[in-house]
Amino acid sequence: MNDVVSTMMISSGLLPTGSLLDSLIHISNEVGSMEKFPFIHTRNVSSMIRRIKLLSSLFEEIQETDTPLPPSSILCFTELFSVITRVKVLIQECKDGSSLWGLIQLDFISNQFYVLVKEMGRALDILPLSLLNITADIREQVELLQKQTKRAELLIDPRELQRREKLLQVMANNSLQNKKNKGFIDFGKVEEILSSIGLKTPSDYDGEISKLEAEAQNQAGTGGLIVVSNINNLISLVSYSKSMIFRNGENNRDEEDCKPLSIFLSCNKIHDSSSSSQSMSLTPNIPDEFRCPISLDLMRDPVIVSSGHTYDRNSIAQWINSGHHTCPKSGQRLIHTALIPNYALKSLVQQWCYENNVPVNEPTTSLSEGNNNSKKNMNDKAIDHISANKAASDAVKMTAEFLVGKLATGSADIQRQAAYELRLLAKTGMDNRRVIAEVGAIPFLVTLLGSQDSRIQEHAVTALFNLSIYDNNKILIMSAGAVDNIVQVLESGKTMEARENAAATIFSLSMVDDCKVQIGASPRAIQALVGLLKEGTPIGKRDAATALFNLAVYNPNKASIVKAGAVPLLVELLMDDKAGITDDALAVLAVLLGCSQGLEEIRNSRALVPLLIDLLRFGSVKGKENSITLLLGLCKEEGELVARRLLANPRSVPSLQSLAADGSLRARRKADALLRLLNRCCSQPHHSV
Repeated sequence: MNDVVSTMMISSGLLPTGSLLDSLIHISNEVGSMEKFPFIHTRNVSSMIRRIKLLSSLFEEIQETDTPLPPSSILCFTELFSVITRVKVLIQECKDGSSLWGLIQLDFISNQFYVLVKEMGRALDILPLSLLNITADIREQVELLQKQTKRAELLIDPRELQRREKLLQVMANNSLQNKKNKGFIDFGKVEEILSSIGLKTPSDYDGEISKLEAEAQNQAGTGGLIVVSNINNLISLVSYSKSMIFRNGENNRDEEDCKPLSIFLSCNKIHDSSSSSQSMSLTPNIPDEFRCPISLDLMRDPVIVSSGHTYDRNSIAQWINSGHHTCPKSGQRLIHTALIPNYALKSLVQQWCYENNVPVNEPTTSLSEGNNNSKKNMNDKAIDHISANKAASDAVKMTAEFLVGKLATGSADIQRQAAYELRLLAKTGMDNRRVIAEVGAIPFLVTLLGSQDSRIQEHAVTALFNLSIYDNNKILIMSAGAVDNIVQVLESGKTMEARENAAATIFSLSMVDDCKVQIGASPRAIQALVGLLKEGTPIGKRDAATALFNLAVYNPNKASIVKAGAVPLLVELLMDDKAGITDDALAVLAVLLGCSQGLEEIRNSRALVPLLIDLLRFGSVKGKENSITLLLGLCKEEGELVARRLLANPRSVPSLQSLAADGSLRARRKADALLRLLNRCCSQPHHSV
């Protein structure tokens, strides 16, 4: 506690020089006096302790001289205090944690030591040795330490590396694929490996199992399903190795250790005593670690639940299907119902079956054939009831919760990765989009739209677009106050893709009538869409045009779109073959014709009528319909002027006649109406139509 307080005081600049030296000496002595090194990372630990002992001599000598410290040294000593504190924590974790897991994590932990050595070196680089009142011997020691930390490289003990390779090889040989070659565990090798990391007595094995279980508990629920599975494989290996290596002298104690669990489980299941006795007479004694905690039968298909405990698949399936949401053994709530195969334990069970002539795929209990079939059918039915959809949904929820946690508290790198994962997760399936919203992702994604990191911003806006495809999420996104943030990205997003996806998000949101009103009321939304219509890539222009079309369906928005300068740009896009958004531009123009401001702007475009006549011949089905809509609207409003321009073009009437005969239903109806107007114009040349 004192160390924590000291750290806080140093960081705030409140710790006097004397207190700083006292804290450094105290923490250095604590590290230097650590005894009983861990069996893993021994060289890294001993090297680090040796360096800190050298520093301790420096701190003690400075304190003995009782002279003021130069101000430039305070920063160095503060940094050293932070480094030494973290060294102490790391060494303690190596001592208290699982040796096997430390062996598996060899590279990761060695790198942590390496990083701390380099930080120590950087701190010593700013130490003003010439200004310190210290002896020549201490000065030489510190200078030597400076050089050592600069030259230091990542240290991984070759012997520990070799032990890890042996361990991984043993576990790989324990594969079901190798059963024909008798690829079972060589317990002589296992004992040698475990002994080399300090596991020599049954109590050592028990302690290691407890440490592994604690590690699995820490990892459970953090998204590390593979990590939990690997740790459980190690637990299975140590448990079975203990029973095989010490089986001559430890059976009684093992039975005593398992007695409380058996008593607990007897409350959950009624056993047929006659069947049990018959089973015991026909089969060898099943090791306790191979028994399912629910059924107490041999686990032929062991699986791991989210709490980290292992059960037989049939038994845990029945438990879950009966409405339970907790782990039978620990009582911990299951955060998901995915069942992860425990391949290591399954292989060990199979090995035991071969060695004891127990059928691998048949029940060990001697029930009647009818009861056997009934039980099998019941278990099959139970497994069927855990649908793939439910398991997938639970897995998505667990993943989404994990990722949202990273969005909330992670560094920029972690947020970037989490936003990207959510973007991908929301890309497929309405259920995924629903679940992601339910775990609270939307407010965090909206906040990240303002990120200065271009990739975070892009992933966040794309994830929101994907989520908005699910209708219920549209309301949630609007309720989170997303419009202004999305418009900000649309206006000045850090990448063009972010701007395009912001436009696509507005298009998706504006499918809902209430959202059309809210987005249209935003003072910058429509102007930003028109800006993208001018500056964007072909994809961006299409996204902007479709969003404008949706917004224009709400009448009050039409005038705003016209005022923002959309009409000239849309007409321009009709002439731009490379843009490839002719149909979208025509659709927006046709809708804008319904307001007086839009009609005025469209009427003032001299290039539009010839373009529309060409589109009557060469446009798509949708393009022809919207071209006729525009021409018909202009003729009704402009009368004789537009009609005579149409009649003056030799291609217009044949095109209209062709559409009246062979076009779509909508095109035929509008073509007929336009031809009648032109006919009246011809018969009354001096009057408006």
